[in-house]
Amino acid sequence: MKRHLTAAALAAFSVATAVSAARPSPDEQLAKIIEGRVAGAPVKCIRLRDIRSTRIIDRTAIVYDTLGSTLYVNRPEAGAAFLHDDRILVTDTRSSELCNIDIIKLLDPGSKMLSGTVGLGDFVPYTKPKKEERD
Repeated sequence: MKRHLTAAALAAFSVATAVSAARPSPDEQLAKIIEGRVAGAPVKCIRLRDIRSTRIIDRTAIVYDTLGSTLYVNRPEAGAAFLHDDRILVTDTRSSELCNIDIIKLLDPGSKMLSGTVGLGDFVPYTKPKKEERD
């Protein structure tokens, strides 16, 4: 019986290891998203009306895709451990901008319960280089 349990535990560990090895790390995911882009100077705020979509990189960052194809990467100052790619971002701001002093709530999609908060940091813009810069 003990051998069967040990074999089952080893098989489960092997499957878990294979799955985690197949999935890129958060830093690799972020690198793939910004690949071919150039980082600009960090900014404190971005206009809400310019945000087309967001993407959460587990425990690492929030990527804001904006009009004009600029990606803004925000690495939260606090609460990054709460970032999971299946969470819902809830932004409650009193202005037309999302800023590095704002707090973002995260909801669990199944229960719709609060699953954490993050304190935003500066937004780093990533743009595609202009044609003459690539030559």
